[in-house]
Amino acid sequence: MKLKEDLNPMLLLLFHLMVWIYTFITFLPSYVLSWVSTPQGGFQGSEAERAKRAKAISSLGRPEGPYRAVKAVKRLVTSLHPGLYTLDKIFEYTATRFPHRDCLGTRKVISEEDERQSNGKLFKKVVLGEYRWLSYEDVFKAACQLGSGLAALGQRPKYNIAIFCETRAEWIIAAQACFMYNFRLVTLYSTLGGPAITHGLNETQVTHIITSKELLETKLKGILTEVPKLQHVIVVDSRPTSWPGYANSVSIHNMTAVQALGACSDKAACERRPPRPSDIAVIMYTSGSTGIPKGVMISHSNIIAGITGMAERIPNLCEEDTYIGYLPLAHVLELSAELVCVSHGCRIGYSSPQTLADQSSKIKKGSKGDTSVLQPTLMAAVPEIMDRIYKNVMAKVEAMNFVQRTLFILAYNYKLEQLAKGYSTPLCDMLVFKKVRSLLGGRTRVLLSGGAPLSAATQRFMNVCFCCPVGQGYGLTETCGAGTISEQWDYSTGRVGGPLVCCEIKLKDWAEGGYHSTDRPYPRGEILVGGPNVTMGYYKSEDKKQEDFTVDGNGQRWFCTGDIGEIHDDGCLKIIDRKKDLVKLQAGEYVSLGKVEAVLKNCPLVDNICAYANSNETYVIGFVVPNQKHFLALADQFGVPGSLEELCNSETMEELVLKAITEAALADQLERFEIPHKIRLSPDPWTPETGLVTDAFKLKRTELKTRYQEDIERMYGGK
Repeated sequence: MKLKEDLNPMLLLLFHLMVWIYTFITFLPSYVLSWVSTPQGGFQGSEAERAKRAKAISSLGRPEGPYRAVKAVKRLVTSLHPGLYTLDKIFEYTATRFPHRDCLGTRKVISEEDERQSNGKLFKKVVLGEYRWLSYEDVFKAACQLGSGLAALGQRPKYNIAIFCETRAEWIIAAQACFMYNFRLVTLYSTLGGPAITHGLNETQVTHIITSKELLETKLKGILTEVPKLQHVIVVDSRPTSWPGYANSVSIHNMTAVQALGACSDKAACERRPPRPSDIAVIMYTSGSTGIPKGVMISHSNIIAGITGMAERIPNLCEEDTYIGYLPLAHVLELSAELVCVSHGCRIGYSSPQTLADQSSKIKKGSKGDTSVLQPTLMAAVPEIMDRIYKNVMAKVEAMNFVQRTLFILAYNYKLEQLAKGYSTPLCDMLVFKKVRSLLGGRTRVLLSGGAPLSAATQRFMNVCFCCPVGQGYGLTETCGAGTISEQWDYSTGRVGGPLVCCEIKLKDWAEGGYHSTDRPYPRGEILVGGPNVTMGYYKSEDKKQEDFTVDGNGQRWFCTGDIGEIHDDGCLKIIDRKKDLVKLQAGEYVSLGKVEAVLKNCPLVDNICAYANSNETYVIGFVVPNQKHFLALADQFGVPGSLEELCNSETMEELVLKAITEAALADQLERFEIPHKIRLSPDPWTPETGLVTDAFKLKRTELKTRYQEDIERMYGGK
């Protein structure tokens, strides 16, 4: 269902009349006060006017750039605080300023039980208590002791140590310990398979690894004999305290025991050797969406430059903010976001995608999810999670009666118009959107989206219904996650904002794809990011893999992203293509698979989709995970019997879904050659656990191609 509908003009007029009468009688004072006290107000200048101002300009006056933020035209910003150029100094500074403020919070598990679903599968359900907090002083002390304990176990400065663990408070404590003692922190996704884990550990030759009890027992235990250099495993869980049955060459320790060892160790032997800004802080292994994960070498100065740029784009960031951490900390988006928070004295409450909201899969019915208890003010999300929220809410809107649904749509469109003019809508927020806003705790003031393109429909929905700006950003592991973030008053969609104050962006012509800086109306080309946030390269990688990193005549380091963008008149960037996703069909047309997927994911019948094509064929095909509710309703409408799996194997259902997808594609103005001609339906969702998507929910095209190879042959074989 689209929110912009042709509604009865009389209903629209009646709605506007009701709003203004009710506002005049009851809410005029609150409107006046909000206008006077906030920059949104019409009396002090519209945010719409601010949105039109230039965000970035070409420092050399050329269409290809480089483009810099207006605030950083003369000089790129490299640090948050003068004289603090390493991560240990940043955290020590914050812990000294806010020693007794809450820093890291975790909910206690009150009870666990297995619940059998209608399909016979067992799902674990939990009831969680309140958040328990460690202060900044507590975290600083714990990190000092852990670092000292690791040194006592033989970990040496400038040598690699791995962390292979879920997102939790102990992850950040371990990271801070490594930063303090100048241990190079190797990060690995908790969802990686055995071969990828083995590759990362052997390539970095780690002797120590920090992990959790669950990951030790389910993943590490089976590969310990394949990692000959590994000597010590530190488990963040407190139970059990003894670990029989593991390889004789490996010692297993509890994190608390290592901290106790550090507290009483010989001070001289475990003395801190502070890092320099140029020292490697993190070797971050990518999620492996295009093959074997690569280790990106990130220095202290790289990370600090990156988080400096991000922090500048978050309005009024301060120690009063609360951030909810649930994305994988091995991903540059989450690690950067949490480092931004601890550098400003914010508190971080931990969660997981399975316990995030009251309706999340692991939360027992009737108990509270993490957002309801924590009530965060700041939140980062990947588009996949935002798309789920959007579709779930819109499914509930569709289930409303005619009057309720009409009023919701009217309120939605009315607020969309007001936001475009730069005005707030406190009446609509309170009467219509308060319940939707409460899904994220009710206090969220900034949502940051990254990791993949966010659809226009989802971005508009989040802006309107959650009553806060959605800052869509663009960055890569190779740029410390920093690149661009849209400003809070920019409600345009499809753009990722202007460059951050820590970096600059330029466009490189790509003749093969037909993109040039001389294109009109906007210059286009491959996006290059330059600045102090551009990392040191790939760990132990051959020269050909380092070609994406270049240094210009001024000593500026650049990374060639492989993404295609265009720069708008106000200096904002829009991602329009990706070199690796671009496929030339047999007839010569170029198809952007990512573009096709982004459009078709807006179809209510689609939960996820992977478009596929090759140069020997004349058309695109697709693999589709259908939205279960809409899919079953479609089957019922046309009288197609069967279970979910049987329906996904039904040619009739394939044809019906393909018809709906084609209509959605044409409505969004995809070309005929871009629309899949055939599809394969999948009853099983694609999750990081299945190995078909990364932890950031990016498609692993190689794995998906292998999984559906027979279907590819079938769909192309029967032309």
